[in-house]
Amino acid sequence: MDNLGGLLDAPRARGAFALRAVMSSPWSLRILAESPLTLIAGVQGELWVTHDDGEPICVGPGDIAVTRAPDHYTVADSPTTPPTVFIHPGQDCRDAEGNSLLEAMTHDTRTWGNNANGPTVFIVGAYEHLSDISDRLLRSLPPVLSLSRVDWESPLVDLLCDEVTKDEPGQAAVLDRLLDLLVTAVLKAWFSQQDANRPEWWRFQGDRVVERALRLIHDDPAHAWTMDTLATAAGASRAALARRFGDLVGEPPMTFLKNWRMALAADLLCQPDETVGSVAAKVGYATPYAFSTAFKRIRGLSPNEHRTQAMS
Repeated sequence: MDNLGGLLDAPRARGAFALRAVMSSPWSLRILAESPLTLIAGVQGELWVTHDDGEPICVGPGDIAVTRAPDHYTVADSPTTPPTVFIHPGQDCRDAEGNSLLEAMTHDTRTWGNNANGPTVFIVGAYEHLSDISDRLLRSLPPVLSLSRVDWESPLVDLLCDEVTKDEPGQAAVLDRLLDLLVTAVLKAWFSQQDANRPEWWRFQGDRVVERALRLIHDDPAHAWTMDTLATAAGASRAALARRFGDLVGEPPMTFLKNWRMALAADLLCQPDETVGSVAAKVGYATPYAFSTAFKRIRGLSPNEHRTQAMS
C-alpha cells in the first residue's frame, strides 16, 4: 500500500450522520457540531460554506465541500444571510433562543430542512466517531476544502442521494460504506490537484527509498522491524534511510513505525471481534501486556479504556 493509500484507508464510518437537506431562501445554518469530518455535496441549487477564518465557498450541483473539526462555519443561501439555525454537537438543531427545531425541520426519512419542497438540495454526511487512525488525515487537511464538479467525475453523489432517504433493514451500514467511498474518492481527487499547498508528507512521493520503507511499514506493521532490516529492505544504508526519512516525513523511521502501530491498534480496538491479544499480535507485540504498556505510554490510556471511550 502506498502512503496516500494508507492515509485514505482511514475513513470507516460507524453510524455516521447522513441526511438530505432541502431549503428555501432565506436560510443560514451555523455549524457548531465539531464533527471530525463532514462532507457537503451539492445536488440542486447553490449554497455557500463560510469558515470563520476563510473566504466563502460556493457549492453547486456536483460540487463538494469537506470540513474538519474543531472549526466552526456557516452554510447558507448567501454569505451575508445571518444564521437562524444552530447545529450543536450531536447534530442538535436549535434556533437562536435555544428551542429545538428537530420536529419542525424533519420531513421524511433522513430529509430535513425549512421547506420539504425547497429549490436547494444538498447531502450532508458527518463522521461522528472517526477512529484515531485518521489523526494524520485530519492534520493534512485545511479547515475547509472544495472540489468542483468540473474537476472530478463520480456516480457516488447520486448514489448516496438515492440511498440516503431509503428506510430499509441495514440501510445505516450501506450509508456508512457509501460515505467512506465518497470521502475517499473526493480526498484522492483533491490531493491529486495540490501543488504548493500539498501537505509536508506528500513530498516523499517519488522518493524510492522512503516510499519503499513506508510501504513496508504499512503492509506489515507486525514485522519485527529494526533500522537495519528496514534499511536493507528499502535498498539503502541505515544512515541514508534515517536522513531521508527524517527530512521528508518529519520523524525517524522507528518513531513513525511506533506511532503507526498505535494508530492501527486504536482503530482495531474499535472492532467488536478484536481482543487486546489479537490486536497486540497484529501490530507487532509479543504479549498483550507489552502492547498494553506501550499503548498507555503513547496514547495516555489503556486499550480497554480507549475502546470504552471510542464506542461511547
